[in-house]
Amino acid sequence: MTRLWGAAYDWFDAVVLELGREMRWSFLPPLMVYFAYGASGLTSVVGTFFVKDYLDVSAAFLAGLGFWVGLPWALKMPMGHLVDLMWRWKWVLVFIGAGLIAASFLIMFGLATGVSWMAEMMPVTAWFVLAALLSPCGYVVQDAVADALSVEAVPKVDAAGAPLDEDTRRAMHTTMQTLGRVALIGALSAVAALNITLFSGMDALPEAAKGAVYGRIYLIGLAIPVISVSGVLLAMVQQRRQIAALVACGLSRASAEAHFVPEGGAVKPNWSYFIGGGAFVALSVTLGLSDLPYSQEVIFAGSMAIVLFLMRQIIAALEPAKARALVGTAIIIFIFRATPLPGAGATWFTIDELGFDQQFLAVLSLITSVLTLVGMFVLRPLMANHSIVYIVVLLTVAAGLLSLPNIGLFYGIQDWTAPLTGGIVDARFIAILDTAIESPLGQIAMIPMLAWIARNAPDNLKATFFAVMASFTNLALSASSLGTRYLNQIFSITREVTGPDGAVATPADYSQLGLLLIIVAVIGLAGPLVAVLLVQRSSLRTPD
Repeated sequence: MTRLWGAAYDWFDAVVLELGREMRWSFLPPLMVYFAYGASGLTSVVGTFFVKDYLDVSAAFLAGLGFWVGLPWALKMPMGHLVDLMWRWKWVLVFIGAGLIAASFLIMFGLATGVSWMAEMMPVTAWFVLAALLSPCGYVVQDAVADALSVEAVPKVDAAGAPLDEDTRRAMHTTMQTLGRVALIGALSAVAALNITLFSGMDALPEAAKGAVYGRIYLIGLAIPVISVSGVLLAMVQQRRQIAALVACGLSRASAEAHFVPEGGAVKPNWSYFIGGGAFVALSVTLGLSDLPYSQEVIFAGSMAIVLFLMRQIIAALEPAKARALVGTAIIIFIFRATPLPGAGATWFTIDELGFDQQFLAVLSLITSVLTLVGMFVLRPLMANHSIVYIVVLLTVAAGLLSLPNIGLFYGIQDWTAPLTGGIVDARFIAILDTAIESPLGQIAMIPMLAWIARNAPDNLKATFFAVMASFTNLALSASSLGTRYLNQIFSITREVTGPDGAVATPADYSQLGLLLIIVAVIGLAGPLVAVLLVQRSSLRTPD
């Protein structure tokens, strides 16, 4: 028994405590910005119910909006390069991002509480779309700075000013990226727990009172930009104290300040990034405001062409073997993230047909966040000892298996399992079990790639590398939204919509949801596996 306990403690020490020992105070500022991004999940549940209760929009419309919401992340290209250029003044961008996020929350507060002049100025749906677009614009600006801070947070010298060896710094970079995901998921866990409390007793409230609760949640959300701003202010204070400490050790002030300047010297502007970003914005706005058919597809194709052009430029700074490996890795992760989702109709089904209320959805969100956090610790040795390809294949197969319970819920498996188990294994039990197993999988694939970039990208272009590669992989989410929209147009799903007089304007129809869930599961399984097979048999084979 003692030996078993010792082995368990050794495992816990290697998996959890070691990560804590590798933590540095300099890591805290970027972790605060990442935490603020994760805390944006505070409004995810309230947003779902706001759309369902107050907006008469279809699942296909929401999938299309998801495409537009994802596009600002492609702006990380010029944003990342801008951060490299204005390295000493990058904190200004965090303030700009905080303002955009706060504006989004204030708009949603006004909509939820029924501010009269807003509906007179613009339709409610237009205000909602504006808020939905402002928020990701703010987060993408802050995320570009956070990536730069995560590189700057890894010290180059010890307390006495002696340079740290390469292996130590490599380990610190991996730790920093892992802790960044931990901060993000930890924030999701915190706000999910808060949502459970905020949504307590919502079913018994009249509609007007529900709007007040929704509005209060958006007001609480204003704490999110405050957290990110506090992070950069802390970074400025830490840097000044570290410079003072190095000067006290005998270094000149110029030498001490040089430790916080990226190696390779000042970055010269590469106007291709800004021209490409400007072309992306012009293309998106022009086509987005027009009534041209297939405008989203044209924007996606144009955005992909711009990103690929900029990727070709940045990988030229790498050794040929590393460049090929990075391209192969990016393709695999792109396909993994580009697989379509069922869309809003699946959530509507769980609300209308299975009786999942706001509080239970918040419980599922909490379970997802907590177990993702645990999974990242538990699976850390797996990420350290296996290639990205191995991890993607493992996650793909797991996701395919975990799609089965949701399909079973649609076809009524709970009606069979509940009587056999005395009512224990009902719809909510199956949903919780499925969520508990699936939770750790979503965030795992990106960690090895982020650590790879932090280690191998040129020191004075790391923010640019992060931004361009993130733009490429985030375009995968836009591709996923397009695929989701296509499937929702083919398999029409509607929820019940009632007019002001209580009459049913649109009846609920979930008859095609089952086939939609099956097709999504098949694509999600086959797509990444085929991509891995093709890439690993080509010159882009990645050993990492």
